[in-house]
Amino acid sequence: MLYLWVKWIHILSSTLLFGTGLGIAFFFWIAHKRGDAKVIAETARTVVIADACFTAPAVIVQFATGVWLMRHLGMPPSVFWLKTALVLFFVVGACWLPVLWLQARAKRLASEAAAAGEALSPAYYRTMRWWFWLGWPAFVSVMAIFWLMVLKPI
Repeated sequence: MLYLWVKWIHILSSTLLFGTGLGIAFFFWIAHKRGDAKVIAETARTVVIADACFTAPAVIVQFATGVWLMRHLGMPPSVFWLKTALVLFFVVGACWLPVLWLQARAKRLASEAAAAGEALSPAYYRTMRWWFWLGWPAFVSVMAIFWLMVLKPI
């Protein structure tokens, strides 16, 4: 019975992680495309809060329940699908950690522009380019992890 609860929490946390990440990316990108520094600053503030409240805890729960399930099932981390999923999980993390900093930087730059009544700076646009391009390997990796979790190829 404990196994099923942990598995349910693992699936739920993966769904929360993917859904929150996709939602954050969507709303932040839409705000960015509007080009209004005030809207961007407010959206970025919400994005930073959402990452702290939902994404970060889901990452921890995802990893902890995954390790528990692996050990409970006696599955060595050398199993192809599991090893690949773990590598991809760390790829996602390697993209997400700088994205956290980039989101906070974009928020600060947009807030400064809005407060001064100025246009968004070139530094803001560089920050968003990095944010955008780091999102793609993370997104593709998460999709691959879902595929691996479902199919479990040998």
